[in-house]
Amino acid sequence: MRGYPDVVQLAIDSVIHVILCFSLVVLVLMHSGRDTGLGGMGFTPASQGGTHIVERNLTRLTVVIGLLFFINSIILFHLLK
Repeated sequence: MRGYPDVVQLAIDSVIHVILCFSLVVLVLMHSGRDTGLGGMGFTPASQGGTHIVERNLTRLTVVIGLLFFINSIILFHLLK
């Protein structure tokens, strides 16, 4: 039978998981294809060949949130096991 700390940890981790999930969805939708996302909103100058600093930082943030989501998924798996 589970103890009180396990139930509280599971509840807190579940809330964190939902927040990470929504954050990841929003970040992925903010990425640009060709003329959409942050690049289409005027943050990337047309004359610039590479990606703008905002796009690079958005990519880095997406990777970090993705890794946190992955780690949290493993933690939830072990808590529910």
